[in-house]
Amino acid sequence: MPGTLYVVATPIGNLADSSPRSIETLRAADIVACEDTRTSRTLLAHHGIAAHTVALHTHNEREAGEKLLRALREGSNVALVSDAGTPGISDPGALLVAAAHREGLRVVALPGPSAAIAAYSASGFVSDRFVFAGFLPAQRKKALDGLDLPWPVIFYEAPHRVLEMVEALLARFGPARELVVAREISKKFEEIARMTLAAAPAWLAAGPHRQQGEFVLVLGPGEEKPAGRADAERVLSILLERLPASEAAKLAAKITGLPKKELYASAIKRSK
Repeated sequence: MPGTLYVVATPIGNLADSSPRSIETLRAADIVACEDTRTSRTLLAHHGIAAHTVALHTHNEREAGEKLLRALREGSNVALVSDAGTPGISDPGALLVAAAHREGLRVVALPGPSAAIAAYSASGFVSDRFVFAGFLPAQRKKALDGLDLPWPVIFYEAPHRVLEMVEALLARFGPARELVVAREISKKFEEIARMTLAAAPAWLAAGPHRQQGEFVLVLGPGEEKPAGRADAERVLSILLERLPASEAAKLAAKITGLPKKELYASAIKRSK
């Protein structure tokens, strides 16, 4: 029988956040695939686990993934972990998981720590959805232009770039927009603070420690903007690829807020 690929979330700081199920899975696994074997061995040693570890990181994921797939086919159970948090969330692992699905291998997720979810849960922003943007490229302007949304946006940021990132958010979204800065979540020097973007640069500059550690930034939701005519026409065009004119117009009206009668007339005109 083929083995199972276990996607195991591990602590993002406090080792006590390991779940009993994750510890049991790591102890029983034939192979533990690690982003960095040295980092993962600290966790394994803490729980008295002597596991066979294999490195699977950004630079070797395809090559190492092939070997792990072979092991899974031959019946070995593989536990996939990253240095901290949930594999595949701004960390390696997604390519291996995708390949396992393609081959019909069993994939099991062990839920647990995630810096993004921890920061969002402590933000206090009320919304029925959020966007996870992860690490933005160094040239942020274009990416930020597409993230002016009516729901919270979650970013990861490195300590040497966090002040520059906050200043870019301030320039793009204005001083009144709110931001939650979550630093060193679950670690000794954890700080989670909510403030306006106007106050954020000064908060970060208040002490040298404020720009150290691992950061999650949660940008508060912006105002919901009514769709313009061009947006509505674009939505209608997409819907018409799959739906009759009446249904497409009805759904486009719900999405954009434009009158159904106008959109139906446009749909009929397009069909002619």
